[in-house]
Amino acid sequence: MTVWLDRLVVDFDGSDMMGDADSGDGAAELTDRSLPPRSLIVTVVGLYVREFGGWVSVSSLIRLLEPVGVDAPAVRSAVSRLKRRGILVAEKRGTTAGYALSTVARDILTIGDRRIFARPAAVEEDWTMVVFSVPESERRNRHALRTRLAGLGFANVTSGVWIAPTHLADDCATALAADGLDAYADVFVGARLRSEDLSTRVSQWWDLDALGAAYARFVTQFEELRERWNEASPAQDPGEAFADYIRVLTAWRRLPYRDPGLPAHLLPQPWPGERATALFADLRALLEKPAHTFVDRV
Repeated sequence: MTVWLDRLVVDFDGSDMMGDADSGDGAAELTDRSLPPRSLIVTVVGLYVREFGGWVSVSSLIRLLEPVGVDAPAVRSAVSRLKRRGILVAEKRGTTAGYALSTVARDILTIGDRRIFARPAAVEEDWTMVVFSVPESERRNRHALRTRLAGLGFANVTSGVWIAPTHLADDCATALAADGLDAYADVFVGARLRSEDLSTRVSQWWDLDALGAAYARFVTQFEELRERWNEASPAQDPGEAFADYIRVLTAWRRLPYRDPGLPAHLLPQPWPGERATALFADLRALLEKPAHTFVDRV
């Protein structure tokens, strides 16, 4: 139920809505034991505000972030930044001050639902190819295109040519249109690549070692948490379950954006992404409902 936005346009790469400095393209930094408060705040906004009718009071956000260890000044600062970037819109309901999701935020959040929680991996070697040409006078748009495609999980094959599994085609089209970049790019869907050793080419196009290491760090960071909650009862402590669920989701949500979802036979084996995906699914099953119980009480 989550996607993350950047500036006044959609940030499909899983980085925070506020354009965090730690939202670079490298997969090696995708999971970190230290989760910035702003990242935790963005997770809460993306996960629950739609359930509040697309609107939330600042006081409710402050109460929600208390169990995660984020104080009121940090919440207010983050909300201000989201407002400046056109993600939240100030709106009073009665005498209560609060914020509503902007139109663009509402439209794009559904993409995150699929990407973060239910994105299928490719099963065949069918590809989406993006070819673009941007005039030198519009270098900023050229950079924006590269950043956007990398954030979607595309790989750079050569100058102006990017590739990803076909199942990312719809996300690509939506992202480029939302950013106003579609006029510069042609998107080819369903391409087949003739290569005697496609797995070698794939390892050249994507940094699978770094991505695999990020998945492995996620497992190291949260495997013990799964064991603890398996032995406890999350329903008995919904506040703690909520805090842990927000931390888990904050660490997880970047990974599915950097992972293009390649066919399994093109990945190094054993692939740590499988273990990490199973771990996230287990933790979600354990914590999602009791976390929601806490949110309902707030």
